[in-house]
Amino acid sequence: MTAPTPVPVFPGIGALMDRYDGVILDLWGVVHDGHEPYPGATETLARLRDSGKAVVMLSNAPRRSSGVIDAMTAMGINRALYTDVLSSGELAWRALRDRPDAWLRALGDRCLHIGPERDLGLFDGLELTRIDAPAFDAFILNTGPWRDEETLADYEDILAASAELGLRMICANPDMEVIRGGRRIICAGTLAAHYAELGGDVRSFGKPYPETYEACLALMAMGDGARLVAIGDSFATDMRGANAAGIAAVFVTSGIHGAGLGLAYGEVPDGARLAAAAAAAGVRLSAAVPAFHW
Repeated sequence: MTAPTPVPVFPGIGALMDRYDGVILDLWGVVHDGHEPYPGATETLARLRDSGKAVVMLSNAPRRSSGVIDAMTAMGINRALYTDVLSSGELAWRALRDRPDAWLRALGDRCLHIGPERDLGLFDGLELTRIDAPAFDAFILNTGPWRDEETLADYEDILAASAELGLRMICANPDMEVIRGGRRIICAGTLAAHYAELGGDVRSFGKPYPETYEACLALMAMGDGARLVAIGDSFATDMRGANAAGIAAVFVTSGIHGAGLGLAYGEVPDGARLAAAAAAAGVRLSAAVPAFHW
C-alpha cells in the first residue's frame, strides 16, 4: 500500500495567507486554552486583520456567540481583532427559536438540560420549561457535563432512562473532549455519542456539519468564489468539517491531538507522520503548522 503524501508543514500561517481571502478559525486549542491566549495568538490575529482577511471564529461552544465574545474579551482577545464569532450553541439556539423542520417542531417546550449553569444563556428568549428528570413529553438539551470532573459513567442512568422514554436530544457541542488548563474534560459530544448508542435520537449543531460553514460564509459577506481556509486542531470536527465543505484545511498540531502525536507545544511535526495520522482519521490536510503563529 502506497504511503500518503507528506503534509506540507510551515512554521506559521503567514506563509499561506496569500492563498486565501477568509479564515474560519477554531478557538479552543488554537487561539486559547480556555483560560488565556496562547503565545503569539493575538499578534497573529492582528496580522490577519491588517492583511485584510475576514476571520470568523467558529467554536463548538454550547453558548451563544455573544457569550463567546465576552469570554474572549475577558482573556484579552480584543473584539477588533476578528470579523465575527459563530458558536454551535448559537446555531442550536436559533434552531430552537425558529423550529424550521418537523423534527424540531415535535420537540415541544419541556426541556431536560444536561449541562452546567454557565450554559443557561441558551434558554434566553426561548419559551421553554426546564424539568429536572426525564419525562416522555420532553426533550434533552445537552451542553456537556454538569461538573468538569465527571465522566460518562456519571450519566449512564439518566441517559438510559431518557432513551427508554424516547426523548430526542439536541447536542449543542459535538466535541468529544476539550483541554482546559491542561486537563482533559468530556464534552457534550461524548454524552451524545453514547446516547445514540443507546438508541437515542440526536441532532447536533456546529462542526463538522456543512450548514455551519454556510453560516460562516454569510457572516463573512463573501461570495461563492471566496478562497477560504479552516484552521483548527481537531481531525473529527475542524478538518472533517473543512473537507465536507470543500475548503482548505490547515491543522494546528499542538492542540487536542498534540500529546497523541508526541509533540510538545510549538514543536515542528513530521509531515509523513501527520499524513498517516490524518489518513487513519479519514481526513485530508492541506497544510500544518505547529501553533497559531504568523
